[in-house]
Amino acid sequence: MPTLEPSAQPIVSPVVQAGSFLTLHYRMAGSDGGAIIDTFGGKPATLSLGTGELSPALEQRLLGLPEGARQTFELAAGEAFGERNPELVQWVARKLLNELGDPGEHYQVGDVVQFPTPDGLGQYAGAVQQVKPGSDAVQFDFNHPLAGQPVVFEVQVIGIL
Repeated sequence: MPTLEPSAQPIVSPVVQAGSFLTLHYRMAGSDGGAIIDTFGGKPATLSLGTGELSPALEQRLLGLPEGARQTFELAAGEAFGERNPELVQWVARKLLNELGDPGEHYQVGDVVQFPTPDGLGQYAGAVQQVKPGSDAVQFDFNHPLAGQPVVFEVQVIGIL
């Protein structure tokens, strides 16, 4: 009686697709090489593609990567987070800052402050650009910190669902 050999089906690793739920480590750095975000030294990130957790340009780089892949991508200036928009550098009245936060807060250049979205359901951040003593306003930059800059994006895909 002949013995039946099990069919040799290759094991296919899943690949990143639109809508994939991912567990990964990633690092984003600007042109100076300084990491803005780096999960490699700690807990990996989990995210769903297509939900706005990463910019579309970064998500495009992930598509087609197999589970276990580790790659580094270089994105041109403005490609990852758009160009800098000078209209997103704005003066915010201290009266409004007092209403939204701690009235006794002393702002310094470089501080990052969270603001509620107009619908109250989300938040966005602004970095303090100028604080003039005695002024009734503080200047904030609401551009992404990497807007208008080249970005290095390193990723290691740990799991794909």
